[in-house]
Amino acid sequence: MQPCLSEVTTLSATFEEDVAAYTGAGWPAMEVWLTKLETHLQTHSPVDTRELLAEKQIKLAAASYQGGLLLSQGDARKAHFDHFKKRLQLCQEFQIPVMLLAADFAQRVEPTSIERAIVSLKQAAQWAAGFDVRLALEFRGGDTFCSTLDTAISMVEQCGEINVGVNLDWFHYYKGASKPEDLERLTTGNLAFVQICDVAGIPRELMTDADRVLPGDGDFRIDALLAALRKIGYAGNISVEVMNPTLWQAKPTQVAELALTALQRVLPY
Repeated sequence: MQPCLSEVTTLSATFEEDVAAYTGAGWPAMEVWLTKLETHLQTHSPVDTRELLAEKQIKLAAASYQGGLLLSQGDARKAHFDHFKKRLQLCQEFQIPVMLLAADFAQRVEPTSIERAIVSLKQAAQWAAGFDVRLALEFRGGDTFCSTLDTAISMVEQCGEINVGVNLDWFHYYKGASKPEDLERLTTGNLAFVQICDVAGIPRELMTDADRVLPGDGDFRIDALLAALRKIGYAGNISVEVMNPTLWQAKPTQVAELALTALQRVLPY
């Protein structure tokens, strides 16, 4: 398993500051927050950005995230897909192999919603394949639609495209109704990306992204996650993703160092 740090963990820093901080701390890879990269490219050329990444010797492991593709219709659907295609071009430009795809929020889920989402996921996958990008479908534990690992895996299977897998976010696994037996459905073929964090002393029903802390500092059974990943021989990235406002106020260099130390405690490498 390859260590990776998500840029949302240092949300207040710029893309360039993240690259410097992450490489200075010893991270070999980063999960790109697409809005940061897009903002960076407003004042820096793609060539200069590629040179920066080459100089710092850091890999862009994944891009987060694209939403609005699965349930939107009409003009909204066209706008989301146009944005998606531009982001696929970015992934191709910077050789980012995986893009995380968030399931749309829905107040009420009907059978037609699932059917429409699978059709849209298939279409998105076909577009992504043209840019040599794999999609990682993220379930979200607090939502009404695609809120469990089991549902996400089923959607990936029904989509039937080889470049689509699931994103296993350990926060959303705990937050929602996912069960240990869902982990048994994971394979190296359907698992595209992994995100890890922890939460301390907060009931699952009340947990929010802002309650995330570094892995090993909370109550999550991270050993269960690692056991499931080792069982299937997962050799991909495991990304520390902590959306904690307290960390956003700290220096990105300090956060990057703390995050790597935390990951090394639970995942020696």
